[in-house]
Amino acid sequence: MPDNLYTELNDRSKLIFKKLVESYLKTGSPAGSETLMKMGGFNLSSASIRTILSNLQKEGLLYAPHRSAGRIPTERGMRFFVDGLLEFGRISKIEKANIKQQCSSKGKSYEEVLDIASKAISGLSNYAGIVLAPKFQKNLKHIEFIRLNENQIMLILAYENGEVENRIIEDSGKYNNTLLVQASNYLTSKFNNKNISQIKKLIQSDLKQYENKLEIISSKLIKKGIIDTPPDIKNPYIFLHGQSNLLKDEIISKDLDQIRSLFDEIEKKSSFIDILDSAGKAKGVQIFIGSKNFLFKHSGLSMVMAPYKNNDQEIIGAIGVVGPTRLNYSKIVPLVDYTSKIIGKVID
Repeated sequence: MPDNLYTELNDRSKLIFKKLVESYLKTGSPAGSETLMKMGGFNLSSASIRTILSNLQKEGLLYAPHRSAGRIPTERGMRFFVDGLLEFGRISKIEKANIKQQCSSKGKSYEEVLDIASKAISGLSNYAGIVLAPKFQKNLKHIEFIRLNENQIMLILAYENGEVENRIIEDSGKYNNTLLVQASNYLTSKFNNKNISQIKKLIQSDLKQYENKLEIISSKLIKKGIIDTPPDIKNPYIFLHGQSNLLKDEIISKDLDQIRSLFDEIEKKSSFIDILDSAGKAKGVQIFIGSKNFLFKHSGLSMVMAPYKNNDQEIIGAIGVVGPTRLNYSKIVPLVDYTSKIIGKVID
């Protein structure tokens, strides 16, 4: 879409287009000049509205699914509406309290909070709710170093949820088995119930303060194994609820093969590194519309996604809503935005 299209369209054309899209988002049906006249607010004749609709169609913002059934927005038109004409609603106090209550971390594990957040945003949006998080946010239960050979040590990270991760450290035989056992015990007691992000902060802030030999050796080992080793985000946590809500949409339900393909992608976790990467670059809520969506290339689907951050403003995951292109963006964008902020606070 040309950057100057918004300025090229006059106020009457923008108003007609805005009213038509809002009608489509509400009803799912095409709208013509007569429908728009009934809505009111125009000091225009029906013929003038038809001319404007025709010009908007020539610009690629509208199309007519049938010859005489009115017009609906194209993907380009929806993008134009979202970028320049969308007016966001507000979340009610009741909805805010509901989100806070459901996403409370009291007595819940990290994974349980994220799972509940996915259910909550699905229920409030009436579509599919999704939460993504790199697994290095989960808490550690045990840390152990084992000598593999003359030059390598294996770092074993055992997490509270039962998962175990192994990392290889090159050390040129510098540390004997006794030191490795001592370092394992010391670090387990120091970093028990901490996640990788928290451990990184503690290591970086405490490293210069250590004085005794065990602290220094332990810190060097854990620094090599955690700070100097990039985290594996190829297999993130994914919490998805409300998939069946997508089938309520008439356009989406006609293409069940595409929906199955979407769910297969989600199960395989094959495209979510892109989402986390995209969320990391975003300043706030992102809206992916139809086939322009890098995740599922489905013309009938859209995704509203926002990153959530910890107290240090580091992005630690993403939360969003997957639904039809005919989403109630006015409600869902602030809903996703607010929920992302609450999640960041409760899991930090």
